[in-house]
Amino acid sequence: MEDKKSYLDLIAGDIPPWVMRFVKGVGKAINTYNMIQENDKVLIAASGGKDSLALALALSLRRKWMPVSYDIEAVMINWIEHPIPDEYREKLRKYFEDLDIKFTMLDERQYPDSFKGEFNCYLCSRNRRRILFEYADKHDIKLIAMGHHLDDLVETTMMNLCFRANFSTMLPVQQFFDGKMHIIRPMIEIHENVARRLSDGYDFPTVKPVCPYDQTNIRSSLKPIVSQLCHIDKLTREHIYNAHEFNYKLELKTEYDPNKGKVQE
Repeated sequence: MEDKKSYLDLIAGDIPPWVMRFVKGVGKAINTYNMIQENDKVLIAASGGKDSLALALALSLRRKWMPVSYDIEAVMINWIEHPIPDEYREKLRKYFEDLDIKFTMLDERQYPDSFKGEFNCYLCSRNRRRILFEYADKHDIKLIAMGHHLDDLVETTMMNLCFRANFSTMLPVQQFFDGKMHIIRPMIEIHENVARRLSDGYDFPTVKPVCPYDQTNIRSSLKPIVSQLCHIDKLTREHIYNAHEFNYKLELKTEYDPNKGKVQE
């Protein structure tokens, strides 16, 4: 097996065309949906997986080239019940340090007493989001960047459509607390396989937090179905993305208002 390249090469400017297309694709979404402005503070929700590490790389590289100045920091939640090995803690710390991104690891309980013995994907996601919001509020950060990509959007659409009779999905920009905070998704137009190629080709310090439902949840069951649809039409993911109202109205050249999470007429 060929040795992985060092991510330090990318930071130094040795960027292959396909990686450059990835970074520009992230920048395109940021510009399209007005995600980041001058002097903003951006908090990356770092899971340790390929997606959030790829997002951190893109935001760091883009910041070097852009005339817009903004601060980036990253927070990773270390579940006390399933702690991240010390080896990876140091690798992650160095990775973000090399990207010039402040990195904080928070030790938190994955199964808090408030769950009353229950546990599922919804409760876990809500708990993680609560922790991120509390950190962002404490440090006066208004933007939380998630590593969700195009495949995530498509799978969420399929879940809502097939199991909840609702044609909706995750938004590129989603407001909370009457617009005081926003979740942004700069990789919303990026295919998952691009992040996987980065992780496979470069020595990213990827670590996968323990999830008891990782291989049995609905999302994992939908992945092969979406893949089959893409064998019929390779642009299936793009078609589903373009079918959503927030994207359709952009094609009509109306103005996107991040405070409302949708395009205004």
